[in-house]
Amino acid sequence: MSGTSDRVVIGMDPHKRSATIEVMAGDETIVGGGRFDTDRDGYTVMRKYAKQWPDRVWAIEGCQGIGRHIATRLLADGEQVVDVPPKLSARARVFATGQGRKTNATDAHSIALVGTRMAGLRPVVNDEQLALLRILVDRRRSLGEDHTRMVSQLHQLLLELIPGGAKKSLSAAQAKALLATVRPRDTVGKARRRVAAELIGDLERVYRRSKEADKELKELIASTGTTLMDLHGIGPSGVARLLVEAGDITRFPNRAHFASWNGTAPIDASSGGQVRHRLSRAGDRQINRVLHIMATVQLRNPTEGRAYFDRKKLPEKHRWKRCAR
Repeated sequence: MSGTSDRVVIGMDPHKRSATIEVMAGDETIVGGGRFDTDRDGYTVMRKYAKQWPDRVWAIEGCQGIGRHIATRLLADGEQVVDVPPKLSARARVFATGQGRKTNATDAHSIALVGTRMAGLRPVVNDEQLALLRILVDRRRSLGEDHTRMVSQLHQLLLELIPGGAKKSLSAAQAKALLATVRPRDTVGKARRRVAAELIGDLERVYRRSKEADKELKELIASTGTTLMDLHGIGPSGVARLLVEAGDITRFPNRAHFASWNGTAPIDASSGGQVRHRLSRAGDRQINRVLHIMATVQLRNPTEGRAYFDRKKLPEKHRWKRCAR
């Protein structure tokens, strides 16, 4: 199929240095494909190859992950791109092949199948504001992970230097004051003290960078006009993560769809006459974590969330009496 006006879906299995594509017509006929490098020359060849199908849409797996680099380049060149969730392509691969074995070619085929069959796939848009938010919030998360790792290492060293170690919530200033009281005489103890001092210096730098990152995030969030920061229990990082991962909120037809997407909606596990539900382990886990932290903070304080929780714990008859008031 070449030079026709029929729409085709170009399913892509992206990697860092290569991309495997399969071109599929609307009737699921395979009309092309191949493997291309993702450097400038390989990308140019792939684009030139795809131009023989004027009406085309690129279906790329993991546009928020490994596929982001090439999806961004295609968007900049005016191409239409949709994001294929890895879970959907994995299911399509099992149905198409009868087993779950992975190759670049089978992955590209399953991605093309999803792009051809599924309606409502998320279109990838070149939103500079969201892209900037993603960069900053990913950096802020990295700083937080570095802080946690360094504090854990510091606690271990202090436990070996000071009987009983240090308290759980330990700041860099407190650790520095504790370390000043230690004067080991042996070589191993001196090495521990030196490494602990280096970790404290690293913690101070991470703390300063975290404050700067939070300030930058707050300014960028304010420019979006969102009111999420007015909610109790959520900070700049959580708001930025919600905005970045949710993207265009209109893609969720209702709040139940949104709850299912983020994993807060319980799963019906009823059987026969027994009606019960269980916790969902599906959905976007990063957003689920943000919402979980927010709910925990609200439960610890006199908030609307705490009042709702208290109402739900009341027996049924008392709940109705309280609502009637």
